[in-house]
Amino acid sequence: MTNEVANAVTNIVEVVMPHFEGYAYPNEATQQPLWSVLIVLYPYITGLVAGAFIMASLVRVFNVKALEPVYRLSLLTAFAFLLCAPLPLLFHLGHPERCYEVMMTPHLTSPMAIFGFVYAWYLMAVLLLELWFDYRRDFVVWSETTPGFQGLLYRLFTVGVMDESDEAAQLDHKYGHILSIVGIPSAFLLHGYVGFIFGSVKANPWWGNVLMPIIFIMSAMVSGIALCVFNYMVLTWIRRKKVDMRCLDVMGMYLFYALVLDAAIEALDWIHRIYSAEEGFQVMQYMAREKLFYTLSLGQVTCGTLIPLILLGLLQLIRRRVPELQRRRMYFASAMLILIGVLAMRWNVVIGGQLFSKSLRGIMGYKMEFAGLEGWLMGGVLLCLPFVILTVMVKLFLSERLPTDGHVPHRD
Repeated sequence: MTNEVANAVTNIVEVVMPHFEGYAYPNEATQQPLWSVLIVLYPYITGLVAGAFIMASLVRVFNVKALEPVYRLSLLTAFAFLLCAPLPLLFHLGHPERCYEVMMTPHLTSPMAIFGFVYAWYLMAVLLLELWFDYRRDFVVWSETTPGFQGLLYRLFTVGVMDESDEAAQLDHKYGHILSIVGIPSAFLLHGYVGFIFGSVKANPWWGNVLMPIIFIMSAMVSGIALCVFNYMVLTWIRRKKVDMRCLDVMGMYLFYALVLDAAIEALDWIHRIYSAEEGFQVMQYMAREKLFYTLSLGQVTCGTLIPLILLGLLQLIRRRVPELQRRRMYFASAMLILIGVLAMRWNVVIGGQLFSKSLRGIMGYKMEFAGLEGWLMGGVLLCLPFVILTVMVKLFLSERLPTDGHVPHRD
């Protein structure tokens, strides 16, 4: 009977108090990490926005004509995910109805507050306007040829500008080109500041690193390009269309180059940490080997970096000798693994960085619930929501029934 009581008390303590190893202060043993899976999804979704916009800019700004089949899909992908980017933060807040106060009473020393202005600029002044200038002439044509509610919707999107002349189209293209140029540094700013939030925390050896903003930007480019590869292949499969292999090969080439740069910078970060071996290095070493072994060593390094590097590298060397079916499978597998690896990287940074004891001699525990506001279920819903919005946008703006589908303005 005594053993049963002791076991019951032990179970209650494990539920109430999170598990920890090593030396931890008393106040740390009674609290869970403040930033949960929602804050993991926040930089992940914003990174996908930035990377998808860079993919579209390769066509508009750098005139990479081979990528024209994914130009509009990349823009719509960036817009769909940008609409959902602030949702993890809003759900994480105790009173999300107060979010307007960020804009009404700005606090310029808070990186989280600055996000409101960066997000509004990127959404309203860059991406939304660029989409409108790119689609305006098509909206006019679709409003005249599409019956019912959908035609009315296209007419509303024209906002009364019904000019179909070549001069108006050239002006639309000119303004869209300018917005694309402005949007590239804006995309870097949108996601680079997320890395700045973590890199500016000097007291945390996992976060306090000047390379953190650069690492976030490069991983954003990699994940965004991988998302465009994934969306393009899934869309062509659903439509029962043939994949443009030239376009897919060029996307794979840029994905490979971005992944090489990202892997090199992250490797440089770890080499510097190992060489300097500053205070807290031992606990970081233990985290990498034990606590975060599955998400760091397997998820981020092996599945998210090494395997895609090998697959994409082989395709760059022996592409012409690999059958198209095998190439498509290798591109699709690489894109999926990269998306999983970058998500694991966000988990390691956000959650792993909070598992340090303030003494740097202990490790805290973290157990995420399933159905709570910040559990697995809510995280899955927020991660699926951008794909639902993108599906609606593809139906409205990339439908095969639309007469001008696939139009991409060329640079003069």
